[in-house]
Amino acid sequence: MKTDLQQLKQRFGIIGNAPALDRAIDVALQVAPTDLSVLITGESGVGKEFFPQIIHQNSLRKHGPYIAVNCGAIPEGTIDSELFGHEKGSFTGALSDRKGYFEVADGGTIFLDEVGELPTPTQARLLRVLETGEFIKVGSSKVQKTNVRIVAATNVNLVQAVSENKFREDLYYRLNTVPVYIPPLRERPDDIVLLFRKFASDCANKYRMPAIRLDEEARRVLTAYRWPGNIRELKNVTERISVIEEKRDVTADVLKVYLPNLNMEKYPVLVKSAQETDQKMFSSEREILYQVLFDMKKDVNELKKLVHDIIEGNLQVPTIQNGSTTTYAPIHQASMPTMSASSIQEAETVEEDEPMSLEEAEKEMIRKALEKNNGRRKNAAADLKISERTLYRKIKEYNLE
Repeated sequence: MKTDLQQLKQRFGIIGNAPALDRAIDVALQVAPTDLSVLITGESGVGKEFFPQIIHQNSLRKHGPYIAVNCGAIPEGTIDSELFGHEKGSFTGALSDRKGYFEVADGGTIFLDEVGELPTPTQARLLRVLETGEFIKVGSSKVQKTNVRIVAATNVNLVQAVSENKFREDLYYRLNTVPVYIPPLRERPDDIVLLFRKFASDCANKYRMPAIRLDEEARRVLTAYRWPGNIRELKNVTERISVIEEKRDVTADVLKVYLPNLNMEKYPVLVKSAQETDQKMFSSEREILYQVLFDMKKDVNELKKLVHDIIEGNLQVPTIQNGSTTTYAPIHQASMPTMSASSIQEAETVEEDEPMSLEEAEKEMIRKALEKNNGRRKNAAADLKISERTLYRKIKEYNLE
């Protein structure tokens, strides 16, 4: 059994010996010969995309088509056409008939990644396919049949999405016939060094350079870090160090430079509350706006405190002497215009009476994300913690093309 498991890991490029990982592979192998629907869950970057391939290649459908669909990357207006096809003239731009993925994959397997991003009307169509194998093309009235095996994956908490009426309960139970949970990297500490060595070796072979090595303290830092981006983040960090650092022996101090948001006095991996904070995902657009407004209020409060300290003479500010030398002198009450308590309160009231609206805050945040990523919508959506489809809709709504 262990020999077969190792051979399968080598075949699909899976690194690690964690019991939870082995359990996930074992469940995938057991369910593969059946036609049961499988729901793969796990955080972003844990490698969920390998498991549908394991299921398909070990099923009776292995000689049939295998199609992977990223539901979060398809705009809401076209996703029904992509999945189920359309008839000529059914909408603007439909210049000919088109087969959808469910028609093309007949007799094979469809992998629906980010299934939690599906809009509600599409969820109803998908439910019908799961229950009866029937679907209707966009713009058609003819019912068609398909015989596909559906494997879905998500990093969204679908139970919470069901309770918030964002995901159909009946579809959730249909998809979740057999659940497969992929553990995050922080639950596989012994696998982190193995993965680092594999990525370092691959990078060395690719760029024809010696592979980097970790000293003992660096290994402790590597396994203590909680890796919120999981395997994808570990690979990126390994490749950056391999290319940028001249020395092939990596110390803890060097490694720390490449680990973002690392508190070296108390590793976040050891603090449960920090885990929950770092893993916070924005489940709705409203939460994003609330976060923006909260940050703005925090900045305003800090500015008020700074102004108060200057007025009271508790803070030194820079002054220029002789046009070149900068010295620091305290600001005294006598050297500044007197501001009464009522004046300060009135100024604060003006600030609070003119808040930025939710729509303006959202528009500004999207605009800055697009500027930061040079118009690359996929990267902007990742920064905003929303799907590309939602970003497309908001860009059109706010005329940010």
